[in-house]
Amino acid sequence: MINLWRAELPLLLLVLLVGVFIGKLTHHPFWVLLGMMALYLGHHLVHIRRLISWLHSGKTSEPPQGLGIWEEVFYLIFRLRRRNRRRKKQLIRMLERFRTATAALPDATVVLGPRNEIEWFNEAAGKLLGLLREDLGQNIGNLIRYPRFAEHLKQGDYLKTVGIPSPVSDAVQLDIRVVPYGEDLRLLVAQDVTQLRFMERVRTDFVANVSHELRTPLTVIRGSVESMIDQSQHLPPAQLRPLKRMEEQTLRMQNLINDLLTLTRLESPAHPIPRQLVDVPETLRSIVEEVLLIPHRDRPELALEIETGLGLYGGESELRSAFMNLVENALKYGRSSDLVTVRWATETQGLCLSVTDTGPGISPEFLPRLTERFYRVDTGDSPGGTGLGLAIVKHVLARHDAELQIESTVGKGSCFRCRFPEARVALIPQPAAVQDEWLPSEP
Repeated sequence: MINLWRAELPLLLLVLLVGVFIGKLTHHPFWVLLGMMALYLGHHLVHIRRLISWLHSGKTSEPPQGLGIWEEVFYLIFRLRRRNRRRKKQLIRMLERFRTATAALPDATVVLGPRNEIEWFNEAAGKLLGLLREDLGQNIGNLIRYPRFAEHLKQGDYLKTVGIPSPVSDAVQLDIRVVPYGEDLRLLVAQDVTQLRFMERVRTDFVANVSHELRTPLTVIRGSVESMIDQSQHLPPAQLRPLKRMEEQTLRMQNLINDLLTLTRLESPAHPIPRQLVDVPETLRSIVEEVLLIPHRDRPELALEIETGLGLYGGESELRSAFMNLVENALKYGRSSDLVTVRWATETQGLCLSVTDTGPGISPEFLPRLTERFYRVDTGDSPGGTGLGLAIVKHVLARHDAELQIESTVGKGSCFRCRFPEARVALIPQPAAVQDEWLPSEP
């Protein structure tokens, strides 16, 4: 800014000196100075006109010639425009590289505008989504007509993916993810998961078939072992001990097969999500009574707290299986001095079942893997199990739009919370009061 005024001050002083000199000669200093200032103002207006004409022309040539401060102004604007042109070229090159890279991706990629209009898409989007060049500017919801996809866009929960058939072929299965970026822009990525779904279906069928095939021989083996144990009075102790071990292992194998079949049924898309009226308070009372009937010397104390009479819409057998797994886990890993509390209560956004214990707790590094299949925390003295209980709980809750939250502190205990949304809350009808039968009196 100092350099600009240094370039302009000499011209301004020259105009003033000339005005004063001519004013003294003509004896009209005021009018002469006024005329000189008008000439000075005209000089600036001429340069402003040159600047506007140069900017409107869009020419990248050298700036127009200027006098005084305008020479510096023209040069600064010219340098700024040159710098912007270089940045623009860099951005164009980066955009071309981005488009080239995304065009080579096997996944369909679509750039969506603020109103979900299509701004750009790659070649894979044309193959998987059936998009054409004339579809640019169209709303993506008008071209991909699936209720689940439309609801996904409407909700705006972009942390989840949505699976739909391809608009080109129903045999092609797509997983669609929407990623927000920039100012109200979204990137839609559709991945072909047909082969993945096929492999999952093959794996599920294999597990189900093998589990069914193993059920019969295990039943026969267990029945034979139990028959021999029933005749234990005729057997020496050295033979009875192996039979007891065989009975324990066959029972463990049967539990494993039952859990595998349960998981297979829960994962099967052909298995519908039930929507029955489930009396959760009564289900929890039944679970607690059933657990207490099983004698166990070192079992922790069990407490049930029912703070609401509300129930859920869902599958009674599935929910009972999930709740039973949580209660049995807490009792299995607890000590006789511990307390397990089962609590059913309302929350601001639904209902919550919490199973809290004062047991040994779980280390933080184990928590993220607790719901994996066959994963068990190895504590050295932990009881045996299938490692599928929490996986079943996770799948049951997912089918009921709920989530499992696990909190644990080593040495203080653990808390497993099942949070159910408000849409699943059901009002349990109370039984009508029994009234005495009324008979009309004899005439």
